[in-house]
Amino acid sequence: MDQNIVLSFIRSTKDIFDTMLQLEVSPGTPSVKSTNKASHDISGIIGFAGEVEGTAVLSFPKATAYRVCDLFTGSDCSESEEDLCDAIGELTNMIAGSAKAQFEGKEVSISCPSVIIGADHVVHSKKGTVCISIPFSSDCGDFAVEFAVKGLGETNATADAATSSAAVSH
Repeated sequence: MDQNIVLSFIRSTKDIFDTMLQLEVSPGTPSVKSTNKASHDISGIIGFAGEVEGTAVLSFPKATAYRVCDLFTGSDCSESEEDLCDAIGELTNMIAGSAKAQFEGKEVSISCPSVIIGADHVVHSKKGTVCISIPFSSDCGDFAVEFAVKGLGETNATADAATSSAAVSH
């Protein structure tokens, strides 16, 4: 997988969190996921269609999701699961939209986001895709951005994305 794909999700995540939440996030080393189990308890999921097909997932532990939601909305999200889902869905939409904008020369659309809440939920990727997970850390807690897409210059060397950590240092 082209390391530019990984970098587009890293840049997008950093930019959205910095702009919308005034929250600095630090990416960890991307890795190839070996399971369909979501990384955390709350996940925003969005689909890509067109010349690029697949999914992107923004996954948070419950406590981190509530802290991020509070920052994003300026209110206490613990009082409304609906507000939490709206905030996580919107952040997922912004990150996916920003990453999509970096898929140069590709006609791509994104779906409306969905949010799943529950421990050990599973997100199945499109057959034939490799799911890459990028861990992030912040003052609000850790979270992950995961994606599995077809149509962006894949190679059979799935380790390329996981070993692009040299490029992750921005």
